[in-house]
Amino acid sequence: MIEPNQITGIVLAGGRGSRMGGTDKGLQNFNGTPLALHALLRLQMQDGGLMGDQMINANRNLAAYEAFGVPVWPDSISDFPGPLGGFLTGLERCETPYLLTVPCDVPRFPLDLARRLAAAFDDPATEIAMASAPEDGALRTQPVFCLMRIDLLESLTHFTQAGGRKIDAWTAQHRAVEVPFDLPGDDPHAFRNANTLAELHALEKT
Repeated sequence: MIEPNQITGIVLAGGRGSRMGGTDKGLQNFNGTPLALHALLRLQMQDGGLMGDQMINANRNLAAYEAFGVPVWPDSISDFPGPLGGFLTGLERCETPYLLTVPCDVPRFPLDLARRLAAAFDDPATEIAMASAPEDGALRTQPVFCLMRIDLLESLTHFTQAGGRKIDAWTAQHRAVEVPFDLPGDDPHAFRNANTLAELHALEKT
């Protein structure tokens, strides 16, 4: 079982923001707060007392991100490798037994995310827990919401060095458990992301 303060959270804000016109997505405002800071605050508000440190993965405008008050680390792999680059950066820098990854562009992710993913580790065989949520009438994996053991660093290093970039191709190599977020009372928009400014503004109104 995961004990209090054993999880480090990392906000993934290292993408190109190509579908947002190349803007730095993590610095776009959601209800007046930059998306990355909003995600950071939701990590700090997680229930259950499991969260320890937080950090941000970013590749541009590092000074702006550093103003949010937590360590900021760019990808250790060049050329914007995608979310797995942030996973790898987090595992390299994490000083707790577990790492929780969240993207910067999903502003309503659950405040009980860490606790519910951590429950999957009651089974000592679990290496990764991923969220899944209803979408178009079926549960769909949300692979950027991952809680993982830090001893997976070597595995992910080998995978990315070999050119691997797809999260599901890497998690398939490990004991990964999907945790559904479809209980009565769960926010149906909790895992809706904002790829464009129009989608971001629409989320502000939901």
